[in-house]
Amino acid sequence: MKNLIYFPLLMLFFLNCKDNQKASALEQSTHTEAAKAKNSESKKVNEFAIVIHGGAGTILRENMSAEDEAAYNAKLEEAIRVGHDILKNGGSSLDAVEKTINVLENSPLFNAGKGAVFTNAGTNELDASIMDGKTLNAGASAGTKTVKNPINLARAVMENSPHVMLSGEGAELFAKEQNLELVDPSYFYTESRFKALERVKAVEDTKNARDKTAFYDPIIKDSKFGTVGCVALDKNGNLAAGTSTGGMTNKRWGRIGDAPIIGAGTYANNATCAVSSTGWGEYFIRAMVAHDISALMDYKGLSLQEAAREVIQKKVPDLGGDGGIVAVDKDGNMVMEFNTSGMYRASMDASGKLTVGIYKD
Repeated sequence: MKNLIYFPLLMLFFLNCKDNQKASALEQSTHTEAAKAKNSESKKVNEFAIVIHGGAGTILRENMSAEDEAAYNAKLEEAIRVGHDILKNGGSSLDAVEKTINVLENSPLFNAGKGAVFTNAGTNELDASIMDGKTLNAGASAGTKTVKNPINLARAVMENSPHVMLSGEGAELFAKEQNLELVDPSYFYTESRFKALERVKAVEDTKNARDKTAFYDPIIKDSKFGTVGCVALDKNGNLAAGTSTGGMTNKRWGRIGDAPIIGAGTYANNATCAVSSTGWGEYFIRAMVAHDISALMDYKGLSLQEAAREVIQKKVPDLGGDGGIVAVDKDGNMVMEFNTSGMYRASMDASGKLTVGIYKD
């Protein structure tokens, strides 16, 4: 008799579960379709556009001389105009990204190329990555010591090898085979970066000294920061992103940050956006920052601004990290989002409107 009672109850429970599953699937499908509909309704605001960054961190007006501020502004403008000219004349977003980053890599002002910071061993180890939003092809290099322009190596890896990332001696051998410009390691030496290494090492002696100095000294406080990057949309609707860095001051054991990691430091997808990151690399890797912004646009139908704000102002700080991104979406909307006191940055739209910034305000 009990079995006769239990059997209908079990059948009822089973049918109810099936109904709930169908409802859940229908709800998920509705959300997905809504996101797709929102994306399809987007309108192009710029035929082409370009955005760059030169690193984020404790960049305060009171710590910046008028001469230094003018130098940073001038170099940011010089760099972005190189890429903008390429785009204006019908060039590819990949070319614009690479050539723009070259200007920043060749300047001692930024922690990339010539201005790379020093490792604990007193060497310079450089990382870079680039991604093509049309094909989702990507290339990266890590830990090179003799390649003058790491972003060029990253592009060569993308276009002329079956791999995505090469590192160390292998990457340098490939660079030589590709006839890229190699330099003596001494090329990367700059007095200011070497002094920064000495200061960071000095405060490792005691915890009290480290805490006190890190609070008052932006160089030491930001020893984990420093990157350059560029994102671009060309007239053919193709997006590209690139990032280049000297990494973290006083890094050791072959440490690699987010800059050469596709999806963390760099990501581009013609369906959504192109992103280049700058910040505390360990956290940007854990959060997969660049890809997460694209995914929020793709899966949830968020705008580029909404997605960038969600990741940079909430997700990264919740993990304990900080930094920023520059991004451009498939319609030419541009974003420069950061949660630090400053980020070297610039943008130019199709009309030629130039915006250059350093501080948060």
